[in-house]
Amino acid sequence: MYTGQCLCGDITFEYEGPLGPLSLCHCSQCRRAHGSAFSASSPVQKIRFRFVSGQDQVSEYESRPGKYRAFCSRCGSHLYSRVDAIPGILRLRVGVINEPLGKGPAQHVYTGSKSDWFEITDAVPQYEKTERTGDPH
Repeated sequence: MYTGQCLCGDITFEYEGPLGPLSLCHCSQCRRAHGSAFSASSPVQKIRFRFVSGQDQVSEYESRPGKYRAFCSRCGSHLYSRVDAIPGILRLRVGVINEPLGKGPAQHVYTGSKSDWFEITDAVPQYEKTERTGDPH
């Protein structure tokens, strides 16, 4: 089981299941949302995810039609994203997980729009436009 929380601790959650492939997304929306060179997320099964506290503090922003980014309304921590087209999957932002993940990134995605101030220096596969795993970021 994985547990996690936002920065202020108002929102806590549990996830009982495996984490999907960890993706590092370099698209401009993820860079803006996270204020960083990329976001780090993993697909998880929504049915295995539950809020322990603070669910009423979760706010969602529709960043494009049918895609929602969830964050803590108090501290702004990013929690997950979801798309209407795949209702059973959340893309959990792995930085909010408390436990060690036990694995590293599987892929860099949307590298065609990555920032010019960050150089990818690892051997992790890179995909210019879409993820090999087929799930949305």
